[in-house]
Amino acid sequence: MANTTSVKPAKAAKAPAKKTARQPLVKPPHGKPVLLSGGNPQIPKGDGDAPVQAYIAAMPDWKRDLGRQLDALIVRTVPDVRKAVKWNSPFYGVQGQGWFLSFHCFTRYVKVAFFKGSSLRPLPPGESKDPNTRYLDIYEADEIDEERVGDWIRQAAALPGWVP
Repeated sequence: MANTTSVKPAKAAKAPAKKTARQPLVKPPHGKPVLLSGGNPQIPKGDGDAPVQAYIAAMPDWKRDLGRQLDALIVRTVPDVRKAVKWNSPFYGVQGQGWFLSFHCFTRYVKVAFFKGSSLRPLPPGESKDPNTRYLDIYEADEIDEERVGDWIRQAAALPGWVP
């Protein structure tokens, strides 16, 4: 006997939406920086200090002062640090070794990522899905232990970094 089970024809696949080149904005016409979800500044990617300073200047409220403090601590600790903004976050690295640190704004805190943080002693407190990465979350009421964080920065800069 013939198989009488009917099969519905497959729906025609929709054509993928046409992608348009989106120009990230540092400042919209009203002069305020564009903030993404969680208050993270939208800054065009770029190499060097200028994009990092633009990111820090666009950080909202208390996070701006924290960004300046972190940037200054990193530069004091690693004077020839390489800087860039990638994926709407400042990245810090050593030429020829890759990136060792990044930070990112969230609604209530700033997350500092040590890409080879599992090799640092003592370990930074926050775990990651990536077994190599460790995090330090800094909230408004927190004071940075510059000695401890500076030591992590020094250790991280001495290790082979993350290369995307």
